[in-house]
Amino acid sequence: MTPQRSFSISRHLNKLRWLSLSLVFAMLIALPCLHVYQTYVAAHAYDLIAPSEKQFYDVMEALTSPLTNDPATDLDAVKGNTWSGNFWGLKLSDPLAAVGQAAAGMTLYWPFLLTALIPIVVTAFFGRIFCGWICPANFLYELNSNLAAWLQLIGLKTGMRRFDRRIKYVVLAVGLGLSILSGSIMVAAIYPPAIIGRELYYAIAQGGFGVGMVFFAATLLFDFFVSRRGFCRYLCPGGALYSLLGRYRLVRIQRQVQTCNDCQKCNAVCEFELDPWHDGFGQECTNCAACIAICPTDALTFNLRLVDLAPQGPGHLGRQYRREHEHLDRDVDEAAA
Repeated sequence: MTPQRSFSISRHLNKLRWLSLSLVFAMLIALPCLHVYQTYVAAHAYDLIAPSEKQFYDVMEALTSPLTNDPATDLDAVKGNTWSGNFWGLKLSDPLAAVGQAAAGMTLYWPFLLTALIPIVVTAFFGRIFCGWICPANFLYELNSNLAAWLQLIGLKTGMRRFDRRIKYVVLAVGLGLSILSGSIMVAAIYPPAIIGRELYYAIAQGGFGVGMVFFAATLLFDFFVSRRGFCRYLCPGGALYSLLGRYRLVRIQRQVQTCNDCQKCNAVCEFELDPWHDGFGQECTNCAACIAICPTDALTFNLRLVDLAPQGPGHLGRQYRREHEHLDRDVDEAAA
């Protein structure tokens, strides 16, 4: 019988993470809606727009009127997306945006580079947390993984191939090299969080998707038919940069070997096919807390360490550990007799 689990906030962090991903995705839908509405207000264009646009205007007016009396000005407080944005005066940028801009311009523009400082510090402390908790593409990738898991239950095969994780570092290097040669931030063309932000804006503000959506759809198909979470694990340039920045993160998931029963559920649920069961988290871990949530004995928890623990061996509640120690106990008893 599985022992009753005590209440632990950390076990509910995965639910909080899904809430965070949902809110970020909702924000990327709301921001272009606010921008279009703000444009209508600033242009005094209500009498000139189509009936469907008037309905949109009326809905946005109803939603924003309790918050502002001057949407044409006040709505400037929030602009952008997860690639780069201005949130009530706080300017934040994805570290890949800062690195890509520096490569494309072959110069260090410090005002823009400083907008990536907070994300860099957060990554140095929490690791690849952007990928697990904020990335809007991850929201869709995980839904895609869930669909694949459901289809496997009814007998349909999905992609499970494995590749070398170092490929994404090559993709990052090549993307930055092409940015230097072209003078354009080439990595943004294949970086899913940037693509999602752009494509949602195109769809809402301009009435259609761009070519980036074709590329993103291809990554979903790659994950579905070739390799589970393959793009994030093997090809994403941003994932490569965040992995490097978070290599020596301070906040890590750690296995408590004393309460581990070797059920291996942590390995089964890990989207990145890491090895929590053998204490193998590494720099790829996104601290998503899915393994913590599924552990039946609360053997996984967050801890403060600069490096992962070395493999600790079988869990003390598992069969292998019990067999080994029962054997040792018998040997000790026989020697004492």
